[in-house]
Amino acid sequence: MKLVTYSTKKVLSIAILTDTGLIDIPSAWKGPNPPRSVRQILQRGRTCLQTLAAIAGSEDAVINLDSVGLAAPIQAPSKILALAGNYAKHIKEVGTKIGMSSSTRMTTTPRPFIMPPNVLIGPDETIPWPAYTEEIDYEIELAVVIGKTAKDVSEKDALDYVAGYTITNDVSARSVTFKENRTQRPWDEFYDWLNGKWADGFLPMGPYLLTADEVENVQNLNLTLKVNGQIRQNSNTSQMIYSVADIVSFLSHLVTLEPGDCIATGTPSGVALATGNFLKAGDRIEATIDKLGTLKNTLGPKPEKLYQPLL
Repeated sequence: MKLVTYSTKKVLSIAILTDTGLIDIPSAWKGPNPPRSVRQILQRGRTCLQTLAAIAGSEDAVINLDSVGLAAPIQAPSKILALAGNYAKHIKEVGTKIGMSSSTRMTTTPRPFIMPPNVLIGPDETIPWPAYTEEIDYEIELAVVIGKTAKDVSEKDALDYVAGYTITNDVSARSVTFKENRTQRPWDEFYDWLNGKWADGFLPMGPYLLTADEVENVQNLNLTLKVNGQIRQNSNTSQMIYSVADIVSFLSHLVTLEPGDCIATGTPSGVALATGNFLKAGDRIEATIDKLGTLKNTLGPKPEKLYQPLL
């Protein structure tokens, strides 16, 4: 089942995406108190999903997809977590530039970081160019959405806690103007790297959340990212250092995962940091993953004046 968040006249609603269009969930819901967000669906659990599966078989009141705008399927998650360096070839191409080694999975652990919810935007939205960077990069990533509370779960059981999957583009500011001509301090690179992920609109997500029951093997999905039609990244989730089950288990031992939490699982090789071919204003980015569709966004104009703090 494909779940979407969509807007008409700036009013958000949720729907099931079918081959013929959208079935608005609040309108098709039989009985009182329909869910009003995808996150609410996940919080209500399996019974709610079973009800929606029955609704999905109905063709009543189908909305034309072209008549609405899609938003990020998950709105205001309690946590957005992401992994750095989860594909070996990506670590090899940029590792020394961002303080990573090419060690194997048995000698390291996953490298998670957290992002605020302001980073989320939906399909076809413009990615704002923040005023603190000259260089902007793209990163296609499989995103995992948690379906039930997970604390200290094993790798064997971890996929039972996954509600579904979607696509993210983990946009990155590869340079930051606020450290120019400043004294370098311990941990500056770490903090600048995190700041480079926090800008408004820097995590496009979508176009829909595909429930986990429709993904036979999450470790065998092709990923492709194009910029203006040119392939920049091309890989498969089988190349992950840490599998989805590894990641969910590991993170659940660090923090309680809750329904609607989103986890970006790392990007493969081919990023601009390795090639120097950074994004330009107006570039069209298309991120495609098997079964999950294509996420399309455009980079907005570069600010005329870049941020220089405390002058």
